[in-house]
Amino acid sequence: MIIDCHGHYTTAPAAHQRFRDAQLARLADPGRSAPALEPARIGDDEIRETIENNQLRLARERGTDLTIFSPRASSMGHHLGDQASATEWARACNDLIHRVTTLFPGSFAGACQLPQVGHPGEPLGPCVAELERCVTQLGFVGCNLNPDPSGGHWTSPPLTDEYWFPLYEKMTELDVPAMIHVSTSCNPAAHTLGAHYLNADTTAFMQLVSGDLFGRFPALRFVIPHGGGAVPYHWGRYHGLTVREKRPPIAEHVMGNVYFDTCVYHQPGIDLLTSVIDPGNILFASEMLGAVRGANPDGGFAWDDTRRYIESSPLSDEDRRKVFELNARRVYPRLFTE
Repeated sequence: MIIDCHGHYTTAPAAHQRFRDAQLARLADPGRSAPALEPARIGDDEIRETIENNQLRLARERGTDLTIFSPRASSMGHHLGDQASATEWARACNDLIHRVTTLFPGSFAGACQLPQVGHPGEPLGPCVAELERCVTQLGFVGCNLNPDPSGGHWTSPPLTDEYWFPLYEKMTELDVPAMIHVSTSCNPAAHTLGAHYLNADTTAFMQLVSGDLFGRFPALRFVIPHGGGAVPYHWGRYHGLTVREKRPPIAEHVMGNVYFDTCVYHQPGIDLLTSVIDPGNILFASEMLGAVRGANPDGGFAWDDTRRYIESSPLSDEDRRKVFELNARRVYPRLFTE
């Protein structure tokens, strides 16, 4: 079995985005007095068309069995609006993901968007409530956690700060992991896909190295996407910093709770990832129909056909099975609870 831990509904029906556009237009009107908008009315056939002709078709062609599916990351837009609108938008997105998982129960499992807000110190109660709703009522298996809801200005405390503890307590109670994933950058100095995403992966990892989060939450689990950002390439730097700053060894202090995915779009990058990071800490992923689409002109195959990279990597058959399936079963135990 092959489990893809990183998929987004980037092909959602156009009516869903029109709902978001109307919501943001309403927020931009300082004299607004209209009631909250109703989410878009989208038929099952519209959802089937967007999935069957895109993610599901490619998954079948490439031999992926199950995708952990979440709302489009770049559209989370936590830096926009207030708590009420963030909650309204997150519920609309998560309910749409639930419909996908209901229509294609053997092919997709849900991971939820949290109604985070970009204002520093905003209480996390609505995030805790939405996580509980999605897991206990909708059957979701995880969530996406944005370490920088300001959209590239990094006004939130590090992930090891007590500010985040209410969410971690609920994650631990529900036994679900979080993928650490930012949304769109509103900082012109940081390109969303080529800089902000990878900066966040790398920054989050260093926050975890510098803190003592997993001593407080030993069962907490994070997936850092995009191959861990710059982390595998600079593994010696992180090792050296732990010695210099008299921190515990990374393998003991962090890697019992942190996993990297395989959204790395060339063979040398995957070879580096799989040779530096223990195979027990790598989860297969493609981010299919995500940031890097289309065919690689040097290879004639799709950039995000990441299965071919794993199959060509210097892994043993046993380790390859860990990456493709077994690690995901450990990290996302709710995947197969029924």
